[in-house]
Amino acid sequence: MMIPFINNRLPLIIVFVFIFFSTAFSQDAPVVVDSAAVLKGEQIFKANCTSCHVMGDKKLIGPGLLGVTDRRTKEWLKKWINSSSDFIASGDADAIAIYEEYNKVAMPSYYFEDADYEAVYAYLKNPPVKVEVLDTGDLLAAEDEGIKTSTQLMFIGLFLLLLVYLLTSLKNKLKASLKQETETISETLFNQFNLFISNNRNVVFVVVASFIVVVKFSFDTLSGVGVYTKYQPEQPIAFSHKVHAGENGVDCNYCHTSARKSKHSGIPSANVCMNCHTYINEGTITGTTEISKIYEAVGFDPDSKTYIEGYEQQPIKWVRIHNLPDLSYFNHSQHVVAGKVECQTCHGPIEEMDVVYQHAELTMGWCIDCHRTTEVAMEGNEYYTELHAQLKEKYKGQKITVDKIGGIECGKCHY
Repeated sequence: MMIPFINNRLPLIIVFVFIFFSTAFSQDAPVVVDSAAVLKGEQIFKANCTSCHVMGDKKLIGPGLLGVTDRRTKEWLKKWINSSSDFIASGDADAIAIYEEYNKVAMPSYYFEDADYEAVYAYLKNPPVKVEVLDTGDLLAAEDEGIKTSTQLMFIGLFLLLLVYLLTSLKNKLKASLKQETETISETLFNQFNLFISNNRNVVFVVVASFIVVVKFSFDTLSGVGVYTKYQPEQPIAFSHKVHAGENGVDCNYCHTSARKSKHSGIPSANVCMNCHTYINEGTITGTTEISKIYEAVGFDPDSKTYIEGYEQQPIKWVRIHNLPDLSYFNHSQHVVAGKVECQTCHGPIEEMDVVYQHAELTMGWCIDCHRTTEVAMEGNEYYTELHAQLKEKYKGQKITVDKIGGIECGKCHY
């Protein structure tokens, strides 16, 4: 009885094991970031180029850009991206050919600075499939230890081969005890394959199982489009929120004053930094290296503690981390003041981060789930006293969540 059981179930066992391991590994395998330049280039690309181009072979408004660095030189691309009109006017044959091909419509000019163009080129040359960085700086080194997909598939293959070997050995032992002819692994695989496809139910099973795997992988891929959880770009100054907001207890609103007064939380100007760093010129982690970058931006002499007369100040080019699409409306003041939402609700444990990363998904589903579970803050909101009284009367005994005041209406968040 054991031998027919193994003969009939061996292919099913192998298929089930393959689906289980491939699904598990594909879901949890970390994807490492190659470089800060690629991350920055991806951000610039998505902010400026995705309305006309895709990072693939498909033509959108403009051509697909996968492999464009192999087709064009670095200098050629720079001239074309910065000012295609000037490049065409210069008489470049390839530029003119593209201009003619796309109905004499020139690409918009961007005039990227050298550093920005280098980042864009790095992204075009090495477009990452997905960007993910671990939660804390202490664990960033673990990314290099992640198992690559090819290695995972190798382990899966070896496991399946071992499984076939063990089951074949078991079957041969049973056959030997019954004085029947034994088989080699290759004979077993061939016989099992013929036996397996001879049964229509098995063929249907394989088709359905393959369909489920394809749908699962497709869903995971599509659901990750535009989601930048753990996005952690390199900043021009190594500013540590852990030191400032955590160890020194600086309130978020001291630097991000507009969070309570406007739609945007705002990035503090350098003069806000100088309120403290006029006198504090050495940090606990980086010494004077990073603080000197602030002085260089504003033109400050730390020795004399005076500003350099006639100095041409340079803005600090912080890289934006949290970014919603233009079609979405979000008001910081409404959430922080009226809703009494803590910064950590959306931005995570910011006071524990040496380098800030995007903590939440910031997807529509994430926002809707929050609106469905978060209660309306009624205490200390005297401006809404009358409205709150009406809500308490309407929803007697019920939990009054944000969705009950229109928090999931399309027009509340979309123009």
